Amino acid sequence: MNLSYEDVEIGRSYTTPDHEITVADIADFCRLTRDHHPLHTDEAYAKEAGFPGIIAHGLYGLSLMEGLKTELRLYEETSIASLGWNDVRFRHPIVAGDTVHVEMEFTAKRESGSRPAGIITEAVRLLRADGTLLIDAEHISLIRKSP
Repeated sequence: MNLSYEDVEIGRSYTTPDHEITVADIADFCRLTRDHHPLHTDEAYAKEAGFPGIIAHGLYGLSLMEGLKTELRLYEETSIASLGWNDVRFRHPIVAGDTVHVEMEFTAKRESGSRPAGIITEAVRLLRADGTLLIDAEHISLIRKSP
């Protein structure tokens, strides 16, 4: 799609395809981040803690939100940088077996003073297939203006 700064319409929203969270996904994130807490690796421990099974790291969910958004290819050649995530809230646990998707909406945009680019703000939500809100956050990005 290659949205440039000028193409961003405040209030416009997008939804990603579904993605199933697997035990292997969670194990891969454990390996990559060196976070092997038993909530993410030991089903009996997670159940004793009150969860239905092993849960994904909150930061795995946040990373997945960015990955699913990227698959929409909105800024394939126009993205310059992620400027950060604000107000991240982990609302419900992400459990192996969950099917999730991302809903995002453009909420603000402003000129960047020193570059031929603009700063955009997105409200981003990770939801389970049944509509349960798992994570919500605000994402700020720098994207190119039209040539």
